[in-house]
Formats: sequence, structure tokens, C-alpha cells
Amino acid sequence: MTLALAIFWVSLALVVYTYTGYPALLWLRARLFPRPHTSAPITPRISLVICAHDEEAVIADKLENVLGLDYPHDALQVIVASDGSKDETVSRARAFRDRGVLVLDLPRRGKIPTLNDAVCEAHGEILVFSDANSMLDPSALRALVAPFADPEVGGAAGDQRYSKAQTSTPDGSDGERAYWDLDRQCKLWQGRAGSVTSATGALYAIDHALYRQVPLVVPDDFWISTGVVAQGRRLVFAGDAIAREAVSASSDAEFRRKVRVISRGLRGVLLRRELIDPRRYGFYALQILSHKVLRRLVAVPLLALVLVSPFLWGAGGLYQAFVVGVATACACAALGAAARASRGRLAQARVLSIPFFFAMVNTASLLAFANLLRGRRIDSWEPERSGGTP
Repeated sequence: MTLALAIFWVSLALVVYTYTGYPALLWLRARLFPRPHTSAPITPRISLVICAHDEEAVIADKLENVLGLDYPHDALQVIVASDGSKDETVSRARAFRDRGVLVLDLPRRGKIPTLNDAVCEAHGEILVFSDANSMLDPSALRALVAPFADPEVGGAAGDQRYSKAQTSTPDGSDGERAYWDLDRQCKLWQGRAGSVTSATGALYAIDHALYRQVPLVVPDDFWISTGVVAQGRRLVFAGDAIAREAVSASSDAEFRRKVRVISRGLRGVLLRRELIDPRRYGFYALQILSHKVLRRLVAVPLLALVLVSPFLWGAGGLYQAFVVGVATACACAALGAAARASRGRLAQARVLSIPFFFAMVNTASLLAFANLLRGRRIDSWEPERSGGTP
């Protein structure tokens, strides 16, 4: 009983810290120790890099979107790097060559070598990276580069949001929206007090001089953006630089993507493990540990709670209530999965969609952790597209 109690309370403390304690620390730091940065309406020469593999469904829309942004065309270089696309991605991108788009038709080697080759062709002061299916708001580029007016800033993370068409039509993805809402709020607090933990591939930018070749085994957005902090500069949050994507309509595709992303993300932290040293990086080290390690591995203490709590049934009403709560949440998650699979109207109910998403993410985390323990690497790049979603 003593061992079960110890496992229960240690696991519960880790879960509570991950989901509430850590955000509370960010809020306090932003309030008590703000570190503002300068922003100005500058328009440096930028190179916008789009890596693509079989993106014929979205590449033309992406390029129309980028070329229609409120940014001086003579200060914007657009590079499309195709990683061995077998569809019409290259031909559709080449239709924009007379509008200044550089198209690289490269052999299939994976996203990382393609990205490294694309950067070799970039001549902008600022490198901007964006996914092929991310549509940018008109002022996104101006907002993204504005913080570079501050010499301490070496990178800026854009704000990933869901497309306007979906925000008004519930589709069973409330859990994912809730996750990104929390992530966005954390980035706001991080940016106000120092540096954001990392950027997402939808939209971010770094000083060209800070770019370093990306290893094969890590997520490119994590490696490139954290490299800014590793080299002594700030990575800030540009909240007005908005990139919009669609919510995945396929649970299977989204699950596979999360396993891949979390697996590679954990390896990325291993390679950047020096960032967890508080003697060198201070509070940022706690951010990496909390956001990139504990949040990705919180499924382990969650699983421990589920397994050990039934053995504490006789220890009192608190534990009995916990067991009932866990059983209810699991039932809602299962019903949410069934409703989403059948595309029934119940999939729109938050009481089902949020537990379903929570369970899916943490199951993906457990598989990713198992991949790490087994030494299984996921180096291939197969974008999961369902309605334009990675």
C-alpha cells in the first residue's frame, strides 16, 4: 500500500505540474520579470523556404498566398524545394517562376537534406520557413520580421491557428484547439520574459547567420529555432504573424503524425541536451525540461495513475472518486473515438472530443517513448495531409 501511495502522489504531482504548475510559473515570470524587446516596421531582405513532397493539392494556393502578402517583392525571395515529388508539385510551382519563385527539383532524400540544400540557395538576411499547407495572413511577414529590429533577437516564432472556415464549424477537434490555445498562451508568457521554447514549422524566422546544418534525426523547426538560443540570441513570439492550417479530419493520420513528431522531438532534446543546463541557460532550461520533456512524457505518470489507483480503492473516498473519474474519462475518450470514426454528430461534443484528443496524444507519446527506448529512429518524411493538414 505504501508503494502504491508513493507512486500515486508522485505521478499526480508530475501531471499537475506539467499542466498547471508550469504555465503558472510562466505567467509569474512574465509578470514579475518582464523582458520586452524592440519591434519596428523594418523590411529586410528575406528568403522564404517551402519544402514540399507531393504537395500538388496546395502548392499553387501557397504560392499565390505568399506572393500576395504585404511585403516588398524586391525584398522577398521565395524558394520551393521539392523532395522527390512524384505528383505535379514541381510543374505547378514552376508556373510561378516568372514571378520570381525559385524551384529546386531535388531527388528523394528526406526533408532535412532538402532543407539544407534550399538554404544554400537563399540570399536573404532573414530566413523564413513555412509549411506548404500553411496560409499566411496578409501582414504576417511584416509582423514576423519586426522583432529583428532588436539586436538581441535572432529568431521569431509565428502564431499557428486554425483556418477561419473551421473555427465556426465544430468538427470534433476541440481538444486539439484547446491544446494549441494553451501552447499559444505559454508562448506569449515566454516571449515577454525571455525566449520562447521553440517554433513550429507553420511559420518562423531566424537570422541567416545563425543557421546551422540540421541533423537527420531531429525535427527541423525545433533544431533551427532552438539554435538561436544556443548561440546566445533571443527567440521571441510574433503573435501577429499568423499562419492558418486546417484541423486534421483523419484521426489515424493525426495519430501517426504525432508519434513521428514526438519521437523525433525527444531525439532533438537529446541532441540539444546542453539547453537543459540551468547554469548556462537559466529559466530557459526549465522551459525545455517542462515543455519538451515532461509534457511529452507525461503519459508515463498518467499511465501509472491509471494502473495504481484501483489498488487504493480501500484507502478512502478520495481515491475512489479518482478511480470513478478516470473510468468516466476513459469511457468518454472511447465514445469520442467511435463518434469521430463514424463522423456522427456526437463527435462535435466537447465532453467527448477533448478526452479523445487527450487520450490520443498521450498514447502517441507512449509509443514515441518506446521508440526512444528501443533506439528506433524515424527519419523518413511523409507529410500527412487530410484536408490540407500535416
